[in-house]
Amino acid sequence: MSILYVVGTPIGNLGDMTFRAIETLKKVDFICAEDTRVTAKLLNYFEIKKPMISYHRHNCEQVGEQILERINQGESCAIVTDAGMPCISDPGEDLVKLCAENGIDIQVVPTATALTSALAISGLSTSRFTFEGFLSTTKRLRFSHLSEVSNETKTMIFYEAPHKLVYTLNDMLQYFGDRRISICRELTKIHEEVIRTTLSQAVEYYKTVNPRGEFVLIIEGAEEKADITTIEDAFEQVKQLVDKGMRGADACKQIAKLTGFSKGELYSLLLEA
Repeated sequence: MSILYVVGTPIGNLGDMTFRAIETLKKVDFICAEDTRVTAKLLNYFEIKKPMISYHRHNCEQVGEQILERINQGESCAIVTDAGMPCISDPGEDLVKLCAENGIDIQVVPTATALTSALAISGLSTSRFTFEGFLSTTKRLRFSHLSEVSNETKTMIFYEAPHKLVYTLNDMLQYFGDRRISICRELTKIHEEVIRTTLSQAVEYYKTVNPRGEFVLIIEGAEEKADITTIEDAFEQVKQLVDKGMRGADACKQIAKLTGFSKGELYSLLLEA
């Protein structure tokens, strides 16, 4: 049967694997995996023997067409990622889009995701949130992203790797100010840890502690701003962001976007000041 199954796998603890996920992986014709070595361990644990295709960010365009062709010929396929739900901050989204555009039946076999699991135990507001994924390693794009969400009032969720964590916390403190943060590490694994603190305290903590494992960062949203009706009010908001360490141009761009006042006017006031 020509079906693409989007199959969630445990984010850490293999005991979280669902019965339906096991049965689906047993019945499909082949499995496409982000890292076949990681998926092989999962399949071996549950005594599943299926051919695999390596499908990742660097080969997704070419391999995606091959997968589509096999499904069109009548085979069924399951896509998995190393941990959690595929297609979330993951090249699997390209395969789903390709199959959808070509009329392929797509079915989901869900599991827990790191972002919702971390949010649930963060101790921060869960009523409204936004998932921001990984920050870019390119400074310009990274700072632009942080500037864009610096006034976001919903709880924000980021993923981060251990070798970039210290830089990310410093950048967040600069752009967001000293907000509450929950740092969730190695969820569902032996060394699971949740640190509920502030950005400034987190920066100090990781000056002496070496980050290990994969991190989910849950950031408190910005306070709701009072209505800004004059350019003087808008300029006050610019100054507050600059005082927190944001670049003047970025601060003017952000406040202009929020208030409708001209970025050029705000920047001229900043230069005069």
